[in-house]
Amino acid sequence: MSDKKTIAVIGATGAQGGGLVRAIIADPERRFAVRAITRKTDSDKARALAAAGAEVVAGDADDPASLERAFAGAHGAFLVTNFWEHFSPERELNQAAAMARATKAAGVAHAVWSTLEDTRLDFPLDDPRLKTLQGKYKVPHFDAKGEADAVFAAEAAPTSYLMAAFYWENFIFFGQGPRKGADGNVVLALPLGGGKLPGIAAEDIGKCAYGIFKAGTAMIGKTVGVSGEHLSGGEIAAGLSRALNETVDYVAVKPEQYRAFGFPGADDLGNMFQFKTDFNERYRAARDVNEARRLNPALQRFDDWLRDNAKRIPTG
Repeated sequence: MSDKKTIAVIGATGAQGGGLVRAIIADPERRFAVRAITRKTDSDKARALAAAGAEVVAGDADDPASLERAFAGAHGAFLVTNFWEHFSPERELNQAAAMARATKAAGVAHAVWSTLEDTRLDFPLDDPRLKTLQGKYKVPHFDAKGEADAVFAAEAAPTSYLMAAFYWENFIFFGQGPRKGADGNVVLALPLGGGKLPGIAAEDIGKCAYGIFKAGTAMIGKTVGVSGEHLSGGEIAAGLSRALNETVDYVAVKPEQYRAFGFPGADDLGNMFQFKTDFNERYRAARDVNEARRLNPALQRFDDWLRDNAKRIPTG
């Protein structure tokens, strides 16, 4: 049996967790073993992780007892929730709290919690600048994560707090990429105002998380925000133009226009972009490219990511 310390990874078949699993396996120094926690141990993704060298075990964030079993004996635990699976901040908060308490009960030495800001600290519920959603949130997919920070501080194993930036994969999967209009012109419509958007490749979030685990106790209690690059809407469009070999024009829509687009989550994302633009300097300062590169020396810039992913971006 290996005597290497084990890192247990929630969301191991997803974007952030999957990146961490692959980073641990690819480490030439083999500093840690990895335990991939998933609800579906027989899925194709889970089987692929097992074939690559991960220990695959069952665990469900909605089942606290399963989490404690999954974390048993692990040195570290990476914890992430997926709001977009169910659109329920209450469920996300309950899942986060269950994960926090399970790390403590299992005796985990170092937890890394993937979190975001609670925007209600800047936009109270009675603030008319931002519409309140689901009764008590401003940006639901941010706020419940930020609210859960206090649970981790009080009831979890020693914890590091990792804040990610905008996934560049959103241009592929989330309908936020460039679109061809009736006139044939390709436009990128985002409500960025005059600010810049911190962005990152999803794979690099997992690699940064691995950097936190490698740094060990020095990172416990710290909040670390990561980004691959901070770009304006025009700079993003220029990068897309080069990679796609066609002109992409940036159109700066207003947050209220974006909220009115009507796709699932448009109101949440419109509020998110307004938060990012209204507090752009502080939001950007919380996501330091240099810190991300220190944790992950292979950190990609947007052009790097585009070189490998441009063909996957739909423009129709």
